[in-house]
Amino acid sequence: MALARINGIELYYEIHGEGPAVVLAHGAGGNHLSWWQQVPHLSQHFRCVTFDHRGFGASRDLPDGPGADAFIEDLRQLLDHLGIERTALVAQSMGGWTSLGFASRYPERVTALALCDTTAGIDNPEVAREMKSLQATMQGGLTAVLQRAYSTQFPQREPAKCFLYQQISGLNVHVPADLLAKLTAMRHRVEPLIERHIPTTLLVGEEDVLTPAKTMELMAHQISHARFIKVPAAGHSVYFEQPDEFNRIVLEFLRSAIPGA
Repeated sequence: MALARINGIELYYEIHGEGPAVVLAHGAGGNHLSWWQQVPHLSQHFRCVTFDHRGFGASRDLPDGPGADAFIEDLRQLLDHLGIERTALVAQSMGGWTSLGFASRYPERVTALALCDTTAGIDNPEVAREMKSLQATMQGGLTAVLQRAYSTQFPQREPAKCFLYQQISGLNVHVPADLLAKLTAMRHRVEPLIERHIPTTLLVGEEDVLTPAKTMELMAHQISHARFIKVPAAGHSVYFEQPDEFNRIVLEFLRSAIPGA
């Protein structure tokens, strides 16, 4: 539990476990606490780094700061601060913009990439058209979007977990109002991933209405070597709704993708 003085702010982070580095990048409905069901398992095999994006959890942005525009460089400077030259990235929703952007800009520093329930700002016209057709799901701003962050059955099936999700999300009291606008304007190229053949898995819940499975399947077609997986009985938050299956898939992927894992 520490603060890194980087890129003009203090960024909150935690490190758990030893081994090859794995960074977990949370979505807009969470922060470092979101990974409470993953860290105990992944940290048995890896050096897990969780953090709060600027404007989330314990990481404050500057007044009139850059917000999401700084996410990629925040991650780079955090890794430099920790002395991590190469890492795997596991990204949920908003964290996909950070992670794909980082992998596109610094592909030599990425050992593996798992993009979960996210379009990640991929620079592809087909995906852009699909997401434009889903603009109605974004109406009402971030608060309304987060109400669709899990399957419709999740509150009835797991009321305690649903309550915990909302409590974790409630800790994000400094999220900039222009977050969604900045994310949707970003475009990240996948050619660097393909050129370096970075091991990539795309994972999505079958009931995800924010990044539907067919949209992420289109993404997988753009990354020729990527593996595409749909998880049943889950919406936009597979990691939270179906943690056992999520952990199994991600752990299997990381152990096969990272030398020495």
